Order: sequence, then C-alpha cells, then structure tokens
Amino acid sequence: MTMTPAEADKILSANFALWVLDLGLSVEELGEDRALLRLPWSTRLAREGGALSGQALMAAADTATVIAVSAARGGFVPMTTVQQSTTFQRAVTGSDVLIEAVLTKLGRRTAFADITLTDAGSGELAARASTVYALLG
Repeated sequence: MTMTPAEADKILSANFALWVLDLGLSVEELGEDRALLRLPWSTRLAREGGALSGQALMAAADTATVIAVSAARGGFVPMTTVQQSTTFQRAVTGSDVLIEAVLTKLGRRTAFADITLTDAGSGELAARASTVYALLG
C-alpha cells in the first residue's frame, strides 16, 4: 500500500535538518516508485536578480529522493546521498517548483533516482537531477 502525503510530510518533519524544513517543502503526491513535492516560492530562497537559488533546488531534489525511497519501502529507513548531479536549464522567478523523483532502481542497499524540477507557473523544466543513495537500514 502506498504511503499517504500526510505520512510522508511526517517523515520530512522528523528526519530532516531544520534548514531543510525551512524550505517549506510539502508532499503533493506519492506512487510506488515516485514522489512529487512542492517547493514554495520565497524571496528568502532567491539570489541576486530574483531567481531561485540552485542550492535550494538541489536540496529539494535530494529531499524528494528520500521521500520516494521511503514511499517505495513503506516507511523511512536511514540512508545517505552517495552522488547527486544537477543540470540547470532555466531560472525560476516568482513561482513554486514541482519536484518529481522517480526511482529507476531500488535495491537492498542502493537506490537510484531521476528528478525533474518544473516551474509550476509555466510548466517549463527548470532543472534535472540524478541521485544515488546508500540504504543503511
């Protein structure tokens, strides 16, 4: 049975550093091998010129992977990022970002995911990321 967004939001609040929680991420949807999160627009996350900072986008992609793995495994297990690669394609200004993490492989000790970060206002792709996680529990 798939985890609910409310259950996934509890994983966020219980397992992430306070600065990650300050991003204001919320879980929109979950599937057996995916998670969709929303990063709300905030001037606090914008850099000079008004574009959302790459650091915020990368942290959101990393966090979405944890939620996708947790949903696939039926709950949170300790894990750590082994690798993350991010390619930025366009700036996001004044709009929320939708972050979809899709697991491409979930093993007993590793997980791989592809992440898309989309400008919620325009629907345009803002960035792509890929992650590799070591599952510790």
